[in-house]
Amino acid sequence: MAGSKTHDYHILDPDPWPLIGSFSALTFTTGMVLSMHPEELPFGTPVLIAGIIGLVFTFFSWFGNIIREAQAGDHTPVVQLHLRYGMILFIASEVMFFVGWFWSWFDFALFPSTLSDAIGGQFPPVAIEGVINAFDLPLLNTLILLCSGTTVTWAHHSLINGDRDGLKKGLWATIILGVIFSCIQAYEYSVAPFPFGENTYSSAFYMATGFHGFHVIIGTIFLIVCLVRAYKGHFTPKQHFGFEAAAWYWHFVDVVWLFLFIAIYVWGGWGYPTH
Repeated sequence: MAGSKTHDYHILDPDPWPLIGSFSALTFTTGMVLSMHPEELPFGTPVLIAGIIGLVFTFFSWFGNIIREAQAGDHTPVVQLHLRYGMILFIASEVMFFVGWFWSWFDFALFPSTLSDAIGGQFPPVAIEGVINAFDLPLLNTLILLCSGTTVTWAHHSLINGDRDGLKKGLWATIILGVIFSCIQAYEYSVAPFPFGENTYSSAFYMATGFHGFHVIIGTIFLIVCLVRAYKGHFTPKQHFGFEAAAWYWHFVDVVWLFLFIAIYVWGGWGYPTH
């Protein structure tokens, strides 16, 4: 019949959310820039808030459409395969994002500047009186993230085997561990012996670990959405890409933290006074 579907691909209906999301992102970034110059540009905060509201509204609406498409059976095996390719490419782009921070860290560490008295040709710079003890809170957070990787795997295997109770328990445990990690990192920042931005060490430290902490928060929200969907009975052993993508993302966050812990906390502070 003319107009009948003869393939397994999902043809999307016209949707305004990509356009709305683009304008919301533009508003958000513009608000960020304006808010950094409050004296000359006093309207930064309202613009920033408007951008955040637009982005959140877009997330709920657009992702809600995707969930409804999945429940309607539009995510055929070939569509799920391409969704996996997309998630792999997204995680690869995130890997390269962190490569930039590691690059800057090792560049500062291996080739410290001699142009500033605050750096003094050494790393950590002479202005740093002490670094964070790698085997205190950072080690605890490492164990917490490793445990969370185990619990999200438990949830995944429970789902594959049709154990919805195990799926929920594993997700609850992972979410709680993620929240604990974020709280410990916030406390670590509050008692850190050096502020942000005074030299290359503190800038690289806070940017690398801070962006990782932001990714932990995003991953926790990702898993909370999966938990809500699990209670609604959305996932099945054969169709659960939403959860699978969240699990991949969480494992990525775990692996990045291991590199951060070794490179920044252990190697970066080796032989230096700790607090």
